[in-house]
Amino acid sequence: MSKLFIVPTPIGNLADITLRALQTLKEVDFILAEDTRQSSKLLKHYEINKKLVAHHQHNEHQTIERIIDAIKNGESVALVSDAGTPGISDPGFLLVRECIKNDIEVECLPGATAFVPALVNSGFPCDKFVFEGFLPHKKGRQTRLKFLQPETRTIIFYESPHRLLKTLSQFVEYFGESRFISVSRELTKIHEENVRGTIKELIDYYTTHTLKGELVIIVDGAKN
Repeated sequence: MSKLFIVPTPIGNLADITLRALQTLKEVDFILAEDTRQSSKLLKHYEINKKLVAHHQHNEHQTIERIIDAIKNGESVALVSDAGTPGISDPGFLLVRECIKNDIEVECLPGATAFVPALVNSGFPCDKFVFEGFLPHKKGRQTRLKFLQPETRTIIFYESPHRLLKTLSQFVEYFGESRFISVSRELTKIHEENVRGTIKELIDYYTTHTLKGELVIIVDGAKN
C-alpha cells in the first residue's frame, strides 16, 4: 500500500539500524534523502539499490507537491535524514504534515536519535525533559536562554563544535557557572566521549581539547 515511511538511520555506527528499517528501504519505490551522497553510503553498505531523491531544508517546499502526487499514484516512499530520526532537527515535519492533510498514511519506524543516549548517559533526571535542539544562531538566542533560565526539567540542546565554547559562555550568563551539564560527541562511534561537570569545568576542558562531530548538551534543571 502506498504511504510515507519515516525511517531512522544510524547516528554513527552503521550496525545501529533495525531489520525493519532495512526491509522497508528495500521495498519502497524510492527514498528521500537529506544528502544523497551520505545516504548512498548506507545503502551501499547494506547492498540496497534504490533511487535516491534529494529532500532537504533548501528544497522541501518545492518537492513536497511532487512527492504527494507520487504517493497518491500508488508509490511508497521512505524519508531518511543524514543520521537519526527525520523531523528531529532535520527535514521531515513539512512533508508529514502535508501527507496528513492529504489523507496519506504515515508510518514512523522506531530507531536512532542522538539525544536519547546522551540524555541517559548524563545521569540527570530523564522522567521529564525539554528538547530545545539548536538554539537560534543570532536573533532570539538570548531571549530563548532567558526563557529557559528557571526551567526545572532537564534541558537538551544540539550544537556544532565551532560554537560550543560560545554557547557554554552564554550558559554561564543565564544558568550560572556551577550548573551541571554533560556534553556528548561522536555518539556510537569509536571515539565516543561523554564529559560531565559544571559549566565552568567544561569550558576549561574544551578550551584545551579539539572538538569534532555534532554535539548533544544536556543541562541539569534549575533547583527550586
